Amino acid sequence: MSSNSFAYNEQSGGGEAAELGQEATSTISPAGAFGLFSSDLKKNEDLKQMLESNKDSAKLEAMKRIVGMIAKGKNASELFPAVVKNVASKNIEIKKLVYVYLVRYAEEQQDLALLSISTFQRALKDPNQLIRASALRVLSSIRVPIIVPIMMLAIKEASADLSPYVRKNAAHAIQKLYSLDPEQKEMLIEVIDKLLKDKSTLVAGSVVMAFEEVCPDRIDLIHKNYRKLCNLLVDVEEWGQVVIIHMLTRYARTQFVSPWKEDDVLEDSEKNFYESDDEQKEKTDKKKPYTMDPDHRLLIRNTKPLLQSRNAAVVMAVAQLYWHISPKSEAGIISKSLVRLLRSNREVQYIVLQNIATMSIQRKGMFEPYLKSFYVRSTDPTMIKTLKLEILTNLANEANISTLLREFQTYVKSQDKQFAAATIQTIGRCATNISEVTDTCLNGLVCLLSNRDEIVVAESVVVIKKLLQMQPAQHGEIIKHMAKLLDNITVPVARASILWLIGENCERVPKIAPDVLRKMAKSFTSEDDLVKLQILNLGAKLYLTNSKQTKLLTQYILNLGKYDQNYDIRDRTRFIRQLIVPNEKSGALSKYAKKIFLAQKPAPLLESPFKDRDHFQLGTLSHTLNIKASGYLELSNWPEVAPDPSVRNVEVIELAKEWIPSGKAKKESPAKKFYSESEEEQDSSDSSSDSESESGSESEEEGDSSESSSEDSSSEQESESGSEPKVENEITAKRNSKAKSKSDLEDGQKKNEKPKTSDSSDAESSLVEESSSNSESESESESESESDSRKVTKEKGKKGQQDRNPLSKDISLLDLDDFNPASIPVSFPTPVLSPSVITDLEGLNLSTSSSAISVAAPVFVPMKTHILLHRMSGKGLAAHYFFPRQPSIFGDKMVSVQITLNNTSDRKIENIHIGEKKLPTGMQMHVFNPIDSLEPEASITVSMGIDFCDSTQTASFQLCTKDDCFNVSIQPSVGELLLPVAMSEKDFKKEQGMLTGMNETSAVVITAPQNFTPSMILQKVVNVANVGPVPSGQDNIHRFAAKTVHSGSLMLVTVELKEGSTAQLIINTEKTVIGSVLLRELKPVLSQG
Repeated sequence: MSSNSFAYNEQSGGGEAAELGQEATSTISPAGAFGLFSSDLKKNEDLKQMLESNKDSAKLEAMKRIVGMIAKGKNASELFPAVVKNVASKNIEIKKLVYVYLVRYAEEQQDLALLSISTFQRALKDPNQLIRASALRVLSSIRVPIIVPIMMLAIKEASADLSPYVRKNAAHAIQKLYSLDPEQKEMLIEVIDKLLKDKSTLVAGSVVMAFEEVCPDRIDLIHKNYRKLCNLLVDVEEWGQVVIIHMLTRYARTQFVSPWKEDDVLEDSEKNFYESDDEQKEKTDKKKPYTMDPDHRLLIRNTKPLLQSRNAAVVMAVAQLYWHISPKSEAGIISKSLVRLLRSNREVQYIVLQNIATMSIQRKGMFEPYLKSFYVRSTDPTMIKTLKLEILTNLANEANISTLLREFQTYVKSQDKQFAAATIQTIGRCATNISEVTDTCLNGLVCLLSNRDEIVVAESVVVIKKLLQMQPAQHGEIIKHMAKLLDNITVPVARASILWLIGENCERVPKIAPDVLRKMAKSFTSEDDLVKLQILNLGAKLYLTNSKQTKLLTQYILNLGKYDQNYDIRDRTRFIRQLIVPNEKSGALSKYAKKIFLAQKPAPLLESPFKDRDHFQLGTLSHTLNIKASGYLELSNWPEVAPDPSVRNVEVIELAKEWIPSGKAKKESPAKKFYSESEEEQDSSDSSSDSESESGSESEEEGDSSESSSEDSSSEQESESGSEPKVENEITAKRNSKAKSKSDLEDGQKKNEKPKTSDSSDAESSLVEESSSNSESESESESESESDSRKVTKEKGKKGQQDRNPLSKDISLLDLDDFNPASIPVSFPTPVLSPSVITDLEGLNLSTSSSAISVAAPVFVPMKTHILLHRMSGKGLAAHYFFPRQPSIFGDKMVSVQITLNNTSDRKIENIHIGEKKLPTGMQMHVFNPIDSLEPEASITVSMGIDFCDSTQTASFQLCTKDDCFNVSIQPSVGELLLPVAMSEKDFKKEQGMLTGMNETSAVVITAPQNFTPSMILQKVVNVANVGPVPSGQDNIHRFAAKTVHSGSLMLVTVELKEGSTAQLIINTEKTVIGSVLLRELKPVLSQG
């Protein structure tokens, strides 16, 4: 059969294909056993012929058939060589289908796929975005370590592609490459950081998934992108929404304070320290106990519309977000959406009901209005019925219990015996929790004892036993009734429960108990082990309380137990005999036998099986299974004090770019322009303080895109504006007036510049005041100033290049040390941070230090606190301190220290301040402002700056209150005397070459090879010292760099992995004492497993 005729016959679809297969079976081989294999072989041969045809139509038809086979689950791997030949086809449709096939089989046929790798690389430059994306997908599906560099290069190029679809596939490829070679983590993080800044909704979900897979602990990558992700959330595709919401839930738990705190005083005292007097006054007037961070409110507000999503996973994700991070008063809105999901298929119902069961334990009120939605339907599977029962039990209270008990009566009659047994347990729990209905439930359960179904009776007996333990004295008749059931009940648990009850209450039923023991002695050998143990216990208790009637009977039972096959029963028999039957060998315990056997037993606690699941994040696999699943990321506890919210501001660095160019700057002298523009920058920041622009995070090389980035910021502002309109009325009014005067500032710049340039220190101080007042209302923005900010951005973007030269000429006349980026606190928005100024200084080349070395953000901040003052020593005042590893705002030579003060007493502590300072020579301290008063059980966090002079000497001082002074001291570890710096590998080697000989110390570290992974080394080193990682081109060498806070001396750390399980640790620094101390601290940490 020719290929053309085959294609013609196959055109109509799969039906003809089946017929053709049957014809081939009957004609090719008379032997039926081999006919099937021959037809498949023949069919694949025809497909191969079609793929080798010169006609594109035949190839396209063959590829459609092959993809159809894959979709039906058939194996088409043997066609790989024939398919891969067509990867270079010029027909777009054929090429698409070939790539679909290759993505499926590239991993299985790696050798053949490698032969075509050059074709895939060429396809990465194809004009068609689908081809570029498909080529990247195939390349990342070839799981061979040898092509890792090619994949890395392809991902980097794709991440900068103009098509968002290609960038999305680049994010998908990141996860595949990371699983293939975890060593590439640092380079992949750079790509993730770049893709996180992407404004396309198509990319957002995929890159956050890559972030969660590769570096979920790098929260610092999210700071600048947080508001953008919140605003894009509604437009992202559904599965991307799920991933982003889960990530933002974790982020919110680390960055915001708890909205659940009941102690209003605590919240006020913590917040007022950081806020201005105006805001404090507003709070006092309105008596608002807790003010939510605007970024926190933004997340809650922007996820609310997703509760109406058609995707159950999205609704569940929003529900868990509200549960974990929203105020309890606002979490109620998720209940209606979750109840709506109960109309979905049974798998969705199961997950949703599990989460509702966990929620309903803590907050019953959320689901009480929807009680009837949890009534069991006859068509529900058992797993759904059981979960609905659990929820109904959690929601039961005095008001609705009568309705629920009538419902339960119906459930007990169910044909599903497992469900009926669960209902009986539910009735028991209701009786325990609601004392008003205990007797009613008990009577109802006694009635069930006459049920024909043995399972129902057995479960009733077990539950009644638990209920009677709570008030045994009142229910002698019930115990007698249950004793009569022993002849009929055969379920071991039920028989054992009855015997235990009779034994516990043997003194209340003195006539029945011995007779029950007689009957049990007859059937002892045929009973279940569980029942035998209770028979022994019953005999022992009767021997101690009624030995006249039961002495011989008990000894007979003990003799039977002595030779039982089960060793538990034999051991119990020997133990009981020695304890209750007195003889000369009896120990001291036999005197207390009655107290031991007849001691008052505590009533059992009937709890929900979902009680302990709330420590898992709702909606996760770990919550469903109630065990920690692989890859589960735990929710952290709320921080006591919110971290600095300014890290989410994206305009700080970008504004520094913007204040250089201006249409009228050429007429002014460069020195004047420098200061006047810095003032203008602060004014313009009033109108765009809540900008969501990503340009603030971009490097200078990406300056071309800064115009579009800053234009987009105003549109993102719009969605942010008015988050707290009622609270911020006064501030908004002030800022609106500033925005209106901004245009006047631009038009009459000459007039405004003269008074501003009077003195540099005045300009800087006013700058600090303005930036602090602006930061109070960062989340607020006004739409009136949007058009102004856009015009200013465009004007400045056009003329930025022209204005750099005159600026740089004049800066050379200033003190260059003030403009060294390594000595500037990165968290302080001073005008000297301008990238253009830094670039100009690099050109001047008058500084001995490398221009590429600059202070970097800390990689890791250990939250370990140290006791400054114990509450016993401080008469109720407790103080703890820790090092936040941020440049100090009090001076660039000072180490930042945060102190948390707690009032653990029941009285107000007044006038907390720093008293006498006993500091070594040269050491300086910037103290915190005195605290007027601290209410009982309240706490407050304050900041200090200490210049330790690059030594680990102790800073001793007095912490005083109105009545007392306490001697306290702070001693830093050597790792806290450093600030991380960012530098290239080339600069590192250059600096290291100048710090040899006496400036170098080294040691050999021995440990297991698995402890020498890049992530482990990074984690261990940054945990000990505040250093920054330096990119390394060699896998076996890990470099870290920092500078000392006081003198700015470089501290270079190298970990060079050797063969086997050894590594060489090298430290280069001028400060040899600090270097040797750091070596001693790092060596044991790196050696540990």
